[in-house]
Amino acid sequence: MKYFLVTGGTGQIGAALKRTKVPRDITLITPGRDELDLINPESIRTMMQSRIWDGVIHLAAYTAVDQAEEEVEIAWQLNAVAPAMLAKAAAALDIPILNVSTDYVFSGDLARPYRETDAIGPKGVYGASKESGEQAIRLCNPRHLIIRTSWVFSPYRQNFLKTMLRLAAERDVINVVADQVGTPTSADDVAAVILSLMLRLSSDANTPTGTFHFSNGGEASWSELAEAIFECSAALGGPTARVIPIATADYPTRAVRPQNSRLDASAIETAFGVARRPWRLAVQNVVKEILSGVGS
Repeated sequence: MKYFLVTGGTGQIGAALKRTKVPRDITLITPGRDELDLINPESIRTMMQSRIWDGVIHLAAYTAVDQAEEEVEIAWQLNAVAPAMLAKAAAALDIPILNVSTDYVFSGDLARPYRETDAIGPKGVYGASKESGEQAIRLCNPRHLIIRTSWVFSPYRQNFLKTMLRLAAERDVINVVADQVGTPTSADDVAAVILSLMLRLSSDANTPTGTFHFSNGGEASWSELAEAIFECSAALGGPTARVIPIATADYPTRAVRPQNSRLDASAIETAFGVARRPWRLAVQNVVKEILSGVGS
């Protein structure tokens, strides 16, 4: 039996990982905050010494992008310091760590999808703290995978897709930003890839390590994503609304968002043979689940 420590089990990807089909000889341990306090070094040491682990899947993060501009210390503790401590502890046990990161490590100024080798340039606390966590993992544990993803949606927790459906139940017209583009990604698809890669990383010394991008196939602006959500919802008898495309300047936020969040995922396809389904199909799946009561 193999045991993997999973942090952030209550988040979108953590919830998706829990419902992913896991081989019979694999056990995922997802401690709550009362068992594992990621800003407490002693709590991390105790957890890492509590059993013989085969790997760490680090999903926990401070993801409140705007709030991070004010709660700088806690954002850095969770997104930079905690990954460093986990990676160091995993290295001491000679086990791998897989960490999920974000498109926000980039400035968003490029005119093409971002590759893993492109220069980082976060414009806010969230992105900067996540990028620091990436660096710490690379320094502390050579047996690592960092998976950057973007625009994650699922039936769980708060996300853009659920927000759009909620707003459509309340109003007929919704203004949505049209000049930010990205790669929408299903939490289920990220979770499946994470599990597959961790199984390989923990059992095969020749498994590639390093940083990779993963998203669903295709790209969209926020307004195009909203329109697709409502199209799926309307077809299933759910709430819908008319989308009015607006500029970023018309919807000011505390944190600056990347104008271009598109991720080039060709490297993970080549290295691991990962197949990516189109984001529109993934949206259809999740809208159907939400309307049937999943995640409520």
